[in-house]
Amino acid sequence: MEKFRGLGVAMITPFYADGSVDFDGLEKLTNHLVDGGVNYLVVMGTTGENPTISNVEQHQILQKVIEVNAGRLPIVFGIGGNNTAVVVDRLKTENLVGVDGILSVSPYYNKPSQDGIYQHFRAVNDATPLPVIMYNVPGRTGSMVSSETTLRIAQLPNIVATKEATGSFDVCMDIVMDKPDGFGVISGEDGYTMPFIAAGMQGVISVVGNAYPREFSQMVHFALEGDFENAKKLHYILLPAMKAIFMDGNPGGVKYMLSKMGICGNHFRLPVVAVNEATETALDEAML
Repeated sequence: MEKFRGLGVAMITPFYADGSVDFDGLEKLTNHLVDGGVNYLVVMGTTGENPTISNVEQHQILQKVIEVNAGRLPIVFGIGGNNTAVVVDRLKTENLVGVDGILSVSPYYNKPSQDGIYQHFRAVNDATPLPVIMYNVPGRTGSMVSSETTLRIAQLPNIVATKEATGSFDVCMDIVMDKPDGFGVISGEDGYTMPFIAAGMQGVISVVGNAYPREFSQMVHFALEGDFENAKKLHYILLPAMKAIFMDGNPGGVKYMLSKMGICGNHFRLPVVAVNEATETALDEAML
């Protein structure tokens, strides 16, 4: 899917100190990303703290991003979970006007079998006409979607790509090697994006892109164009930041950077909290 090629950013959700959503900060962030040259916006991924945001609030956040974006970039909205019936109902009933695609995580906690994962995504496929990016992140879900299962899911007409946050080059290369034409493979690992693109991926859904959309977008597009000399230079400029933002949990690191940049406050909803002092020091040293 060309629409989801290049740099997508998994947007953080700005909060005020009292835990309410900071819609002014969300507007600043949206314009920061659009003006920074990203290719698409991802609303309500895990980086957006979606587990602690009600469905009503999620819809309000989506509508604000749609309003500020004003049709400039495609928008992907996160709808996933470990109760297939609930995910399907939400896909069928939620107002998704203005949404260009869905990001849907593999079911977490209940650790389904590989066939259970496939049947879940078959139900997701049947529930919406929108293109769906499946999300394989075993560090959060407790189960790995194997390359064989991903290739089986890739045959479903509305599942158009996978976001791979396995950290496994073997898994990713097996998918790239045998995937059907038109099925996208997207990095879910900021630090591996350049070598993953070299291996055949079509881009990344990024965390560090919240803070540095222009530089990361340039790196991604150099790599996609085969200019690895320039891509490599930017990769190593960004690498300290890409490492530091994950030292004490996500999105704590990138929110700290955004607060230092004046885009939003450094506030969270429990159980997510601000990063510790050692990580703050590392982030300060890593900032461009």
